Amino acid sequence: MIPKLLLATRNAGKAREYSLLLQRSPFVLTTLDAEGIREEVAESGRTLQDNARLKAVSYALDDRYLVKADDSGLEVDALGGAPGPLSARFGGEGASDADKINLLLSRLRGVPWEERTARFRCVIAIACQQKVIGLCEGVCEGIITFEPEGDQGFGYDPVFYLPELDKTMAELSLEEKNKVSHRAKAAQKALRLLERLRREIDQ
Repeated sequence: MIPKLLLATRNAGKAREYSLLLQRSPFVLTTLDAEGIREEVAESGRTLQDNARLKAVSYALDDRYLVKADDSGLEVDALGGAPGPLSARFGGEGASDADKINLLLSRLRGVPWEERTARFRCVIAIACQQKVIGLCEGVCEGIITFEPEGDQGFGYDPVFYLPELDKTMAELSLEEKNKVSHRAKAAQKALRLLERLRREIDQ
């Protein structure tokens, strides 16, 4: 029996969101830090799917854990889909969230509102014993604002505007965000996969 689901991230914001999104998981949630896992996995893939698979398989070394790893990115249409898989490293290693946002807005200078369409995309990989069991994807459509608004969330949330809510992602409470975000949509699919795996294990 596999008793734990390892959340393979050191991003505190992501871990906090997933602890809520996956609280109905039929497996006990744990983290890299809680398990004393110090190894780092470079996101060297060319796509979000590649990176999610790579991280999941790299941490799924034995049958003590199912591993949930994800990669997510911001795809801006006016930038040809960039930064995409490079979203976390946009602006170079060590760039802060504010640095990344400033760089993004500078690249979009002069682009009119109607052409600032974008989406957050998340891909979750579930793996065990170095084998990917399933991939789950979620997408959230929006528009890049001209200036940051809101102080919740992390990453590009302050400049990602949701027309249906008339707010940026950073103006939402965590509970509100977890109803509409790309991670929420991918996590709902992951929960269904985990529930099926639990049934198979218990048979």
